Amino acid sequence: MKWFGVLGLVVLSDCLVTIPLMKIKSMRENLREDNRLKEYLDKYPHRTLLAHNLLDQHLSYPGVAYESMRNYLDLSYLGVIGIGSPPQEFKVVLDTGSAALWVPSIYCSSQACAKHKVFNPLLSSTFLVSGRPINIAYGSGKMSGFLAYDTVKIGGLVDVAQAFGLSLEEPGKFMEYAVFDGILGLSYPSLGLQATTPVFDSLWEQGLLSQNLFAFYLSSKEEKDSVLMLGGVDPSYYYGDLNWVPVSKPKYWQVAMDSISMNGEAVACASGCQGILDTGTSLLTGPRDSLLNIHEIINATPYSGEYILDCDTINTLPDIVFTINGINYPVPASAYIKKAHEHICFSNFEQGVNNLSNTEIWVLGDVFLRLYFSVFDRENNRVGLAPAV
Repeated sequence: MKWFGVLGLVVLSDCLVTIPLMKIKSMRENLREDNRLKEYLDKYPHRTLLAHNLLDQHLSYPGVAYESMRNYLDLSYLGVIGIGSPPQEFKVVLDTGSAALWVPSIYCSSQACAKHKVFNPLLSSTFLVSGRPINIAYGSGKMSGFLAYDTVKIGGLVDVAQAFGLSLEEPGKFMEYAVFDGILGLSYPSLGLQATTPVFDSLWEQGLLSQNLFAFYLSSKEEKDSVLMLGGVDPSYYYGDLNWVPVSKPKYWQVAMDSISMNGEAVACASGCQGILDTGTSLLTGPRDSLLNIHEIINATPYSGEYILDCDTINTLPDIVFTINGINYPVPASAYIKKAHEHICFSNFEQGVNNLSNTEIWVLGDVFLRLYFSVFDRENNRVGLAPAV
């Protein structure tokens, strides 16, 4: 067995489980190409109150599993899992910003379910139903269903009697446009379905992982090369050493950030702020005033619910630097600007959800995570970052 020591992290290369991820065209891109994006954004605004704030205020209600309202409009990476015996395959979002697993069921009456793979309990010999209803809140509606238990297969690992949700109703056009079937959350258990154990925790508790951590490599290449690593880290996917950052609030993968700057001048987060590393968000999201300032600096103008700018500026605009735990993580213009047409480009910054607290919160989505290999260490409540190959 080969052993690698990386800043105190022991990597068991022979025990590492890797799950290939598919890079797909996002819902936003599909809607934009069909000239329906503005209509969708007007009808389903997702810049709404974080549902988890209800939990923080102890305003939970029986039968409702409050998760943060998720915006999957821009996600680009999916994994394949199997549920049941024999396994029924589903394309799922592997999402560090939520904790529950759910997929559509054959009993779902929504139009969205007709466009996706659905789970049939009658075809699984290991299926168990709890009878407990679940409701998960989203910005454009809620997923209503029931809790069940069955075997989940992910990357060759067999997770026995895993709790998961089966949908009976899915929110409006939100899921009709989705290219994924369901969601597999990888955040802390406090964001999951009440009195259940999330998938990653089950894998660890069942002794299926060599280390209590997982890692993401998100490739900028089309369709392949991206991977989720479970139970270990492959150092061939990043340069140099991992820089470790303590988790500031073990609910999301949330860390303290020092500042956000351009050319050495703070453009946001001047007095420090919080950042959430989220594989379920593609863009970089932040507070309205900060984003107005950044868009003014890069000369981006509002257009149909987005911000556009001249593509020639990609070669002239400076990096935007996120400083975390004393380490600079530059994001170049080629990453924070997305080319859609020959002369029209879109900003990859977007206004985030409203926040009840006075804390400035940013979400570092795939735009950031494509640049930096990320390790999510549950054992030590920390995140490791290093430049991706």
